[in-house]
Amino acid sequence: MQIGPGERERALAAALGRRSIVLVGMMGAGKSAVGKRLGQRLGLEFRDADTEIELAAKKSIPEIFASDGEPFFRDKERRVIARLLQDCEPQVLATGGGAYMNEETRELIRTRAVSIWLKADFDVLMRRVRRKPTRPLLQTADPEATLRGLIDKRYPVYAQADVTVLSRDVAHEMVLDDVLAALEDYLKAEAR
Repeated sequence: MQIGPGERERALAAALGRRSIVLVGMMGAGKSAVGKRLGQRLGLEFRDADTEIELAAKKSIPEIFASDGEPFFRDKERRVIARLLQDCEPQVLATGGGAYMNEETRELIRTRAVSIWLKADFDVLMRRVRRKPTRPLLQTADPEATLRGLIDKRYPVYAQADVTVLSRDVAHEMVLDDVLAALEDYLKAEAR
């Protein structure tokens, strides 16, 4: 397994210039798992917006939802992502599933980053999120219907991302290779 940037990865990082890479998509799409590996491959720092929110709030995401509610969480999320993207150094940033739904956040990502949507089918997401029963938005009587509703609402917005890559049940390295290839295609097209 390759760690750190090779020639291809150095060229990709150079083509990004001062921009970061922001991963968007549903909970369970693999943004954190793929993001960590992408950061390693490109020689960029990896950050997880949810982790940064928890550090800033000194509470877990489920605790924030329980004590302060979703609107408070979404405002905190917007502010934390804005702070992370104001940093000068390019990075790989994994965002929470709802972050890209905020118009202000989408605009900031558009100007300071290349956005990559990790798109996953319902069945893949459901299998993955069942392993982590602490997801606040799925604490409902019918988590499957809730997830389908979120997909219906969010996928048209996620489709505005610069790049779309299918996240499927294969090794993270295979999805990472797809991300690198799609990013390379996007940056080459942009250069033309």
